[in-house]
Amino acid sequence: MQHPKLDLHDGPDGDDHFHDECGVFGVYGHTEAANLTYLGLHALQHRGQESAGIVTLERGAASVHRGMGLVQDVFNPNTIASLRGDVSIGHVRYSTAGGSHLKNAQPFLVEHGGMPVACAHNGNLTNAQELRAALDARGAIFQTTTDTEVVLHLIAQAPPGPILERVTHALRQLKGAFSMLLLAGDVLVAVRDPHGFRPLCLGLHNRAHVLASEPTAFDLISAEMVREVAPGEMLVFDRSGVRSVRPFEPAPAKMCVFEHVYFARPDSNLNGRSVYASRREMGKSLARESPAQADVVIGVPDSGVPAAIGFAEQSGIPFQMGLIRSHYVGRTFIEPQQSIRHFGVRLKLSPVRDVLSGKRVVVVDDSIVRGTTSRKIVKMVRNSGAKEVHVRISSPPIQWPCYYGIDTPTRKELIGASHNSEEIRRYLGADSLGYLSLDGMLKATGSDPGNFCHACFTGTYRVGIEPEQAPQLPLFEA
Repeated sequence: MQHPKLDLHDGPDGDDHFHDECGVFGVYGHTEAANLTYLGLHALQHRGQESAGIVTLERGAASVHRGMGLVQDVFNPNTIASLRGDVSIGHVRYSTAGGSHLKNAQPFLVEHGGMPVACAHNGNLTNAQELRAALDARGAIFQTTTDTEVVLHLIAQAPPGPILERVTHALRQLKGAFSMLLLAGDVLVAVRDPHGFRPLCLGLHNRAHVLASEPTAFDLISAEMVREVAPGEMLVFDRSGVRSVRPFEPAPAKMCVFEHVYFARPDSNLNGRSVYASRREMGKSLARESPAQADVVIGVPDSGVPAAIGFAEQSGIPFQMGLIRSHYVGRTFIEPQQSIRHFGVRLKLSPVRDVLSGKRVVVVDDSIVRGTTSRKIVKMVRNSGAKEVHVRISSPPIQWPCYYGIDTPTRKELIGASHNSEEIRRYLGADSLGYLSLDGMLKATGSDPGNFCHACFTGTYRVGIEPEQAPQLPLFEA
């Protein structure tokens, strides 16, 4: 039987994962605010590798430096020294809303009402286009293509009054996902949307307040984790201290469950739960739900490894490092001629033949998006001498795109949206394929399953989204 040629693709580096689009870090009340923010952004680099930036405040005057690339490439001792002040916000970005240009790098900084106003945003505003059109009709002039700039225009066009009232007026018009840091004059505002889609944490460094997308950033600067900013909470930091405000109508908490599956670093704690523990438990549940007769369990580095360890512990099958990841791959490189097949995956992953040759192998990964990378990994393992390859995925099939701050393909590109597990297994070239159930994934987080957003698995969108329909995709080559 002949099948149409596969109509899926991934990037030139072979990357076929979801991407969180950014991370934020803030400091209030420390003389080395820029240095601390630089280090904090290093710890959040996994949340965005496209651009980085820092804004600082000193006695009401702002300084800014932004650039394309990794944190260590954007900043040097001279640029850090130029960022003076004891208040700062920083940002690392992987673009979702807006293109890949320096003009879209954050934090954004403007002058309004005689004071600097800056914003760093993690998330995606589902009503951004509607708000932008209304602002444009009222004469707003936009400099970027991102949804974040909308927030600054909303503040500028808010009714006259104290700056915090104007900020609150702007925030109440937003829908979607936002964990945001704003500077206005000498005030730092940290706010999380009412559903809490994206994480935001509060810490202390000596007597200075620090904020970060993940608490692992606090460890690097020896800061103490205080708590997570609650969904719908706004923290206001000024010279009189810090106060908590609740400017939004209450809404059910719906943090993105993919933080526990893939996005967050395994050494982070979110929703009161170790991310590493969640992933390991997902692997254990996967072994109970989809066992395999095999000789060795391997994980796809890095995010698949904790689940693979859990799978091995539950199944009794030995865990080994059968795939080794290169940590020196940038986001751009010279592509070889077409004759070098599977270039992107080979650049990132290398098989350990002694582990794989002659073995029945369980390959554990966190998710399958388009399936292109998984297919190449299966072939790589087979070419290293594996007798059988059994693929196990520590999350359910991804069937819907995310609209809350995650860079995802359209639904027609998601292999799980239009094909069943047997069809996907045949496309991957695996001897068997098993996904973790939705219930198994949610229970592995150790939290109330109702506290998570899982729209990418179920299509149940909480805020302002009409699910799109997906046509059937051609899967198999002739």
